[in-house]
Amino acid sequence: MLNGTNLIDGAWVDSDHRSASVDLEGQSFAQATAAQVDKAARAARRDFRAYAGQPRQTRAAFLRRIAQEIDALGAEITETALRETGLPEARLVGERGRTTGQLRMFAELIEATTYLDQRFEPALPDRTPLPRPDLRLSHRAIGPVAVFGASNFPLAFSTAGGDTASALAAGCPVIVKGHGAHAGTAEWVARAILRAMEACDMPRATFQMVQGSGREVGTALVKHPEIRAVGFTGSLAGGRALFDLCTARPQPIPFYGELGSINPVFCLPQAVAARGAQIGSGLAAALAMGAGQFCTNPGVTVTLKGEGTEALEAAVIAGLRQTGAQTMLTEGICAAYQQGVETLRGLAQELLGGESAVAAPRSALPALFKVSARDWMATPHLREEVFGAAGVIVECADLGEMLELAEQLEGQLTATLQMDPQDMELAQALLPVLEEKAGRILANGFPTGVEVCSAMMHGGPYPASTDVRSTSVGTLAITRWLRPVSYQNLPVELLPRDLVDQPCQM
Repeated sequence: MLNGTNLIDGAWVDSDHRSASVDLEGQSFAQATAAQVDKAARAARRDFRAYAGQPRQTRAAFLRRIAQEIDALGAEITETALRETGLPEARLVGERGRTTGQLRMFAELIEATTYLDQRFEPALPDRTPLPRPDLRLSHRAIGPVAVFGASNFPLAFSTAGGDTASALAAGCPVIVKGHGAHAGTAEWVARAILRAMEACDMPRATFQMVQGSGREVGTALVKHPEIRAVGFTGSLAGGRALFDLCTARPQPIPFYGELGSINPVFCLPQAVAARGAQIGSGLAAALAMGAGQFCTNPGVTVTLKGEGTEALEAAVIAGLRQTGAQTMLTEGICAAYQQGVETLRGLAQELLGGESAVAAPRSALPALFKVSARDWMATPHLREEVFGAAGVIVECADLGEMLELAEQLEGQLTATLQMDPQDMELAQALLPVLEEKAGRILANGFPTGVEVCSAMMHGGPYPASTDVRSTSVGTLAITRWLRPVSYQNLPVELLPRDLVDQPCQM
């Protein structure tokens, strides 16, 4: 049974204020206090060196044990997440598999030393005019990390998601701020992690979780002097507020925030002429997937007037109309989506979405709009993300206007080229622009769905994320929680074990 309390320093801790769950009848959750956040952060700092000092193989075994414990609680996790999020069971089961897969992926990563990017410059005592010292470089854990659970991924981007998995792999204690939209799911996963901590004899504050529906808990976390970095997936407004707090601290810290993206799809003319209807059907499926509640949802489609464009539009409309109403994650997200659709309705031609809102709780219909490229570039509100199944088709008058539009894009998680071989010259002109604008560039696909692997980049220039160099998906994510340290002329007995045991690359 859920107890609705916070996990602090290895124990479940209640508070005087509880918030009733909207979706779990009779269940309430303790809202952490500033004092409890302080206790958690100080405990994480106390146990940092003990956890970071664990051998890589021990941390890898710990990550695998977490995955095992999550699998063991699979039924309870899925049942609670079904009630809290409204997501279909198949999606939640798949997401649980992605969560455990990430944990096992990072376990495998740290069993080798490659991720430490070790470097060795041997001493040159006879070099003139000055000798060179013995220099060795490795990467060390940055310190206690705060992670914010995401609303749209209750498992893979939340309590034991990619941020937590990569930080624990790096050797950093983690404090998760559970998301109020799925507090029960967060508790089940936290229970699995606690069991793994106990089974692997990890320090008590290796992992902790605090709940809180307002801003008090999050603010207290990012401002606490013992927190050394923050991972966040959420809205632009919320993420920017936390980012500003991190940079305003007496000791500023890294804030790795994924904040929003409209993920433009450039449909090049020869591809549209040859297979416009096929592209449109794929767009509709990607746009409506999961009620559009994905960070890589293709919110903007850029086309050129010409043969096949009408077929593309018709196919998108038909596909979205067939999808119908879908349940969104929360009432608040649904209300924000409806407001976003109303804003678009006042700025662009409506192709789909004029029907009245459905009566079912937190359900919404897909919407599609069309606007000229000139109007889109001149109207900032048209370029803002609408979190949900709302898309905008932007029609360019000519190729020059398409290139101009690409130049005006803000930072994106993804950019897509729908192209045929005859579009190569235009694609070659677009690519250098899109490389500056997006973290991932696709050809003849759709951005929804992010492969978890070593070659994935899930981030991008601001406002897609707050650090253009970092990813929140894939093995490269571990670098966010590490910092380089150079060792000069240290005796072997003082060097990190990995620098002694493994041959270094020059």
